[in-house]
Amino acid sequence: MHDPNGVQTILIIEDNDDDFEATERALCRKKSLSNPIFRCRDGQEALDYLKGNGQYASRDVTGTPALILLDLNMPGLDGRKVLERIKKDDALCDIPVVVMTTSTAQEDISASYRAGANTYVQKPIYWNEFVEAISGLHDYWFQIAILPK
Repeated sequence: MHDPNGVQTILIIEDNDDDFEATERALCRKKSLSNPIFRCRDGQEALDYLKGNGQYASRDVTGTPALILLDLNMPGLDGRKVLERIKKDDALCDIPVVVMTTSTAQEDISASYRAGANTYVQKPIYWNEFVEAISGLHDYWFQIAILPK
Protein backbone atom coordinates (compact mmCIF):
# COMPACT_ATOMS: atom_id res chain seq x y z
CA MET A 1 0.00 0.00 0.00
CA HIS A 2 1.25 3.41 -0.80
CA ASP A 3 0.62 7.03 -0.40
CA PRO A 4 -1.49 8.37 -3.30
CA ASN A 5 1.51 10.54 -4.21
CA GLY A 6 3.76 7.49 -4.61
CA VAL A 7 5.62 7.97 -1.32
CA GLN A 8 6.67 4.63 0.22
CA THR A 9 6.87 5.36 3.93
CA ILE A 10 8.43 2.91 6.36
CA LEU A 11 6.61 2.85 9.69
CA ILE A 12 8.78 1.70 12.58
CA ILE A 13 6.84 0.72 15.70
CA GLU A 14 9.51 0.60 18.39
CA ASP A 15 9.50 1.74 22.02
CA ASN A 16 13.26 1.51 22.54
CA ASP A 17 15.10 4.69 21.47
CA ASP A 18 18.41 2.88 20.90
CA ASP A 19 16.79 0.20 18.71
CA PHE A 20 14.91 2.82 16.71
CA GLU A 21 18.03 4.93 16.19
CA ALA A 22 20.03 1.86 15.13
CA THR A 23 17.33 0.89 12.62
CA GLU A 24 17.09 4.42 11.28
CA ARG A 25 20.88 4.70 10.96
CA ALA A 26 21.07 1.33 9.23
CA LEU A 27 18.37 2.34 6.75
CA CYS A 28 20.00 5.71 6.12
CA ARG A 29 23.30 4.00 5.24
CA LYS A 30 21.60 2.85 2.05
CA LYS A 31 22.53 5.36 -0.60
CA SER A 32 19.37 4.43 -2.51
CA LEU A 33 17.04 5.09 0.44
CA SER A 34 14.32 7.49 -0.58
CA ASN A 35 11.71 6.23 1.86
CA PRO A 36 10.49 8.55 4.57
CA ILE A 37 10.69 6.92 7.99
CA PHE A 38 8.00 7.48 10.61
CA ARG A 39 8.14 6.18 14.17
CA CYS A 40 5.46 5.26 16.64
CA ARG A 41 6.65 4.52 20.18
CA ASP A 42 3.91 2.09 21.18
CA GLY A 43 1.12 -0.02 19.82
CA GLN A 44 -1.73 2.37 20.55
CA GLU A 45 0.10 5.26 18.90
CA ALA A 46 0.70 3.05 15.84
CA LEU A 47 -2.97 2.13 15.52
CA ASP A 48 -3.96 5.78 15.99
CA TYR A 49 -1.50 6.76 13.25
CA LEU A 50 -2.71 4.07 10.86
CA LYS A 51 -6.42 4.78 11.46
CA GLY A 52 -6.15 8.58 11.77
CA ASN A 53 -7.34 8.73 15.38
CA GLY A 54 -6.27 10.75 18.43
CA GLN A 55 -3.29 13.00 17.76
CA TYR A 56 -3.36 11.82 14.12
CA ALA A 57 -7.02 12.71 13.50
CA SER A 58 -6.02 15.20 10.78
CA ARG A 59 -3.76 12.70 8.97
CA ASP A 60 -4.84 11.58 5.50
CA VAL A 61 -5.21 7.83 6.06
CA THR A 62 -5.20 7.10 2.34
CA GLY A 63 -1.42 7.43 2.62
CA THR A 64 -0.66 4.14 4.36
CA PRO A 65 2.91 2.96 4.95
CA ALA A 66 4.45 0.66 2.35
CA LEU A 67 6.14 -1.39 5.08
CA ILE A 68 5.86 -1.75 8.86
CA LEU A 69 8.77 -2.82 11.06
CA LEU A 70 7.17 -3.97 14.30
CA ASP A 71 8.74 -4.72 17.67
CA LEU A 72 6.86 -7.41 19.61
CA ASN A 73 7.77 -6.46 23.17
CA MET A 74 6.36 -3.05 24.02
CA PRO A 75 4.56 -1.79 27.10
CA GLY A 76 0.80 -1.39 26.89
CA LEU A 77 -0.56 -2.64 23.59
CA ASP A 78 2.26 -4.92 22.49
CA GLY A 79 3.32 -5.86 18.99
CA ARG A 80 1.37 -9.11 19.02
CA LYS A 81 -1.93 -7.27 19.48
CA VAL A 82 -0.96 -4.58 16.98
CA LEU A 83 -0.16 -7.24 14.37
CA GLU A 84 -3.50 -8.97 14.96
CA ARG A 85 -5.43 -5.71 14.61
CA ILE A 86 -3.58 -4.65 11.46
CA LYS A 87 -4.13 -7.99 9.75
CA LYS A 88 -7.84 -8.11 10.70
CA ASP A 89 -8.50 -4.60 9.35
CA ASP A 90 -9.54 -4.55 5.67
CA ALA A 91 -7.96 -1.12 5.16
CA LEU A 92 -4.59 -2.19 6.63
CA CYS A 93 -4.21 -5.94 6.10
CA ASP A 94 -2.26 -5.65 2.84
CA ILE A 95 0.58 -3.67 4.44
CA PRO A 96 3.59 -5.98 4.83
CA VAL A 97 4.57 -6.31 8.48
CA VAL A 98 8.08 -7.38 9.44
CA VAL A 99 8.34 -8.44 13.06
CA MET A 100 11.74 -7.35 14.40
CA THR A 101 12.42 -8.57 17.90
CA THR A 102 15.02 -10.06 20.19
CA SER A 103 12.84 -13.11 20.80
CA THR A 104 13.72 -16.47 19.28
CA ALA A 105 10.92 -18.22 21.20
CA GLN A 106 9.14 -20.66 18.88
CA GLU A 107 5.77 -19.62 20.32
CA ASP A 108 6.44 -15.97 19.33
CA ILE A 109 7.55 -16.98 15.84
CA SER A 110 4.56 -19.27 15.24
CA ALA A 111 2.07 -16.84 16.75
CA SER A 112 3.43 -13.99 14.62
CA TYR A 113 3.08 -15.94 11.39
CA ARG A 114 -0.39 -17.18 12.37
CA ALA A 115 -1.41 -13.57 13.03
CA GLY A 116 -0.24 -12.57 9.54
CA ALA A 117 3.38 -11.41 9.87
CA ASN A 118 5.08 -11.35 6.49
CA THR A 119 8.54 -11.89 7.95
CA TYR A 120 9.99 -12.56 11.39
CA VAL A 121 13.53 -11.33 12.07
CA GLN A 122 15.58 -11.59 15.23
CA LYS A 123 17.41 -8.30 15.79
CA PRO A 124 21.12 -9.02 15.33
CA ILE A 125 23.32 -8.02 18.25
CA TYR A 126 26.37 -6.91 16.25
CA TRP A 127 26.21 -3.66 14.29
CA ASN A 128 27.52 -5.03 10.98
CA GLU A 129 25.02 -7.89 11.08
CA PHE A 130 22.25 -5.46 12.01
CA VAL A 131 23.08 -3.19 9.05
CA GLU A 132 23.18 -6.20 6.73
CA ALA A 133 19.80 -7.45 7.97
CA ILE A 134 18.14 -4.04 7.59
CA SER A 135 19.70 -3.53 4.16
CA GLY A 136 18.48 -6.95 3.06
CA LEU A 137 14.97 -6.22 4.30
CA HIS A 138 14.90 -2.90 2.47
CA ASP A 139 16.22 -4.41 -0.75
CA TYR A 140 13.74 -7.25 -0.62
CA TRP A 141 10.64 -5.18 0.13
CA PHE A 142 11.43 -2.21 -2.14
CA GLN A 143 13.41 -3.74 -5.01
CA ILE A 144 12.37 -7.39 -5.29
CA ALA A 145 8.88 -7.83 -3.84
CA ILE A 146 5.87 -6.37 -5.59
CA LEU A 147 3.88 -4.38 -3.05
CA PRO A 148 0.12 -3.82 -3.27
CA LYS A 149 -1.05 -0.43 -4.49
